[in-house]
Amino acid sequence: MPKVAYSQEEREHIRTALIIVGLELMAKQGIQHTTVEQIYKKVGISRTFFYSFFPTKEDLIVEILYLQQPRLIEYGRRLMADSSLSWRDAVKQFLYSCCYGEKHGIAVLTIEEQQLIFKRLSKKSYQAFREKQARLFGQILELFGIKADMDTVNLFTNLSLTVIVVRRAIPDILPLFVPEAADKTIEFQINAIVDALEILKRQKPCSN
Repeated sequence: MPKVAYSQEEREHIRTALIIVGLELMAKQGIQHTTVEQIYKKVGISRTFFYSFFPTKEDLIVEILYLQQPRLIEYGRRLMADSSLSWRDAVKQFLYSCCYGEKHGIAVLTIEEQQLIFKRLSKKSYQAFREKQARLFGQILELFGIKADMDTVNLFTNLSLTVIVVRRAIPDILPLFVPEAADKTIEFQINAIVDALEILKRQKPCSN
């Protein structure tokens, strides 16, 4: 006979498991190619029970992105503490890992996924996401030794997301781009971002 009642502690455990499994699957096979069914079956619950935690797939994705944020900070911290890497190489490796997220267990949104998700978020949820996003990119800048004032955070956010979404968009979403040159294009863009960050590091050193 199936269990029909769960304690609050059990529900929290299941909810956390859904987010963790969702991140694992989405980082590996992409957000679009990961279904709700794959997630709830791996956790061992029913479709109906899944939707008692998350009304839509998009609600789950937002929670997955939140879970990923401290992991990104920890990853950046490890890179910056690696004595075998120069500052420039550590920053490049961080950006490279984000661009090629499926190789490094990082879930990355495509352009279509961004449009779909944020059309369905409430104004309040969207605002909360933007605030957490700004905090994340600010923390990353500080790891890199750069003062995280709002103008710098906004610039770094746009530069980083641009190279990430371009890499995911070639060639399916950006068919006029040359796929054979995609990796070299990303490498060029990452180097340009790091060049800009080196200048900012001299101009706006982090006080910490």
